[in-house]
Amino acid sequence: MMTTEEALGPVRSTRRAQDVVVTTMSPAKVWIDMCGGPAGLGPLDFVFVPSCMSHATSVGLGLALAQPKRRVIVCNGDGSMLMNLGSLVTITTAAPDNLAVIVFDNGVYEVTGSQPTPAAPSVRADASPVDWGVMAQSCGFGSVFRYSTAREWSIHAAHALSSPGPVFIALDIAVDRERPAPKSPGPAAARARALMTALMSSRA
Repeated sequence: MMTTEEALGPVRSTRRAQDVVVTTMSPAKVWIDMCGGPAGLGPLDFVFVPSCMSHATSVGLGLALAQPKRRVIVCNGDGSMLMNLGSLVTITTAAPDNLAVIVFDNGVYEVTGSQPTPAAPSVRADASPVDWGVMAQSCGFGSVFRYSTAREWSIHAAHALSSPGPVFIALDIAVDRERPAPKSPGPAAARARALMTALMSSRA
């Protein structure tokens, strides 16, 4: 398994200038740190904290439909994804070719104390993991990928993210029980207005 830092590294290194990146939960905390703190976030970085848990994919879908010339990358926790599985079907119905959903699968609700999710093998009767790839394919995603090691992901990230969308990527992430919960980089309303301004003022 890879760390969240190792998972986000290729997203940063392959990101295009006009890409919108939506992060939430554990990925949001690490993304802020990798940018050097809130002041280092770019105008097209939308850190969805505080958030209604599980809405990042819906936000990403809206952005992708409104900005069809931009790639939108959603970095979502597996616990959040489980709480809004219906959004996967909505995404494939709308079928935006510029949306990529990345699920950071560590099997726990890391932000609230690393309690196991319902998809964790440790709490399931047959001890089998949920297959995110099969789930995504069943919902209609044509471009589906899963990576378990940092090396594998770093090699293939650019290809996966640029595949015909909508794209679904599952990454196997190690649990970090010592990581603090993410904090909002500023008032949510002000950050949303800043993103709107950036989307209107910059060309894609």
